[in-house]
Amino acid sequence: MSKLEIVNLEKIIKKTKIIHGISLEVNSGEVVGLLGPNGAGKTTTFYMICGLISPSSGKVLLDGLDVTKDPLNKRARSGIGYLPQESSIFKDLSVEDNLLLAAQIFYKDKKILHDKVEQMLELLSI
Repeated sequence: MSKLEIVNLEKIIKKTKIIHGISLEVNSGEVVGLLGPNGAGKTTTFYMICGLISPSSGKVLLDGLDVTKDPLNKRARSGIGYLPQESSIFKDLSVEDNLLLAAQIFYKDKKILHDKVEQMLELLSI
């Protein structure tokens, strides 16, 4: 069973600590949400967990392995991802083009990439 652990995560921007030592554990199958007013640090925390920004201190562990310094694409392959609050990643692109962009994380070979996206489109009847 997989476990995501956040240990004393902090973020300092321009000498101001905006995230103060967040720690939490999420086990496989659990659903967790962060609630708070605008500006409370929810998005910044998620960005640090998935690797979009680096924490000032603290660790992100997946199954006990430190992934804090791993790049976004490596974390995504491990199962750590972030779904933005916006309704679409690129509103001016088609569903197929959005899938192609996202799938590049997993498939480097262009033929395999296009085949996998085609399978997804067929699965969704698009």
